[in-house]
Amino acid sequence: MFKKILIILAVLVGGFIAAALLKSPDFRVERSITVTAPPEAVFVWFNSHKKFNEFNPWLKMDPGAKVEYLGPETGIGAASTWEGGKTGKGKATITESKPNELIRLRMDWLEPMEGVSTVDYLFKSDDGKTTVTWAMYGRNEGLLARMISLVMDCESMCGPEFEKGLADMATLVTAPK
Repeated sequence: MFKKILIILAVLVGGFIAAALLKSPDFRVERSITVTAPPEAVFVWFNSHKKFNEFNPWLKMDPGAKVEYLGPETGIGAASTWEGGKTGKGKATITESKPNELIRLRMDWLEPMEGVSTVDYLFKSDDGKTTVTWAMYGRNEGLLARMISLVMDCESMCGPEFEKGLADMATLVTAPK
């Protein structure tokens, strides 16, 4: 009986490892919202970490997180670090900023796991409205990261938070002044 349990356990572990090895290491999460505002009214909320943190869904989840701002306040080189019980520890740095079109960030995840990903904020204007797309993409490097991605995928962890953040941003952008 004990031998059968060990064989079953070995098959399950082997199957889990095989599934992780066969799973693509690439990931991408993307959400969009259309706001009744010109792109310049929306762009400023993403080109500054301080303004972004006014609707950052992870800081709402972990209001006690410690946040620091580095470099310029806006644009290329602007950076923010965070450390919190629920948010972990990391750094976001704006690496590209094309006014009213694109902002690109390098995300350095330090805890609970190390990793690097890219975040893009894209802005498309059409007839007085702006569609904002928030996308994060990268690779789960190594077997451990791929195994973890089988049970904790980026889509289910980040997608709903992107939606909340975009909705809160839309409220801020369209609020009466």
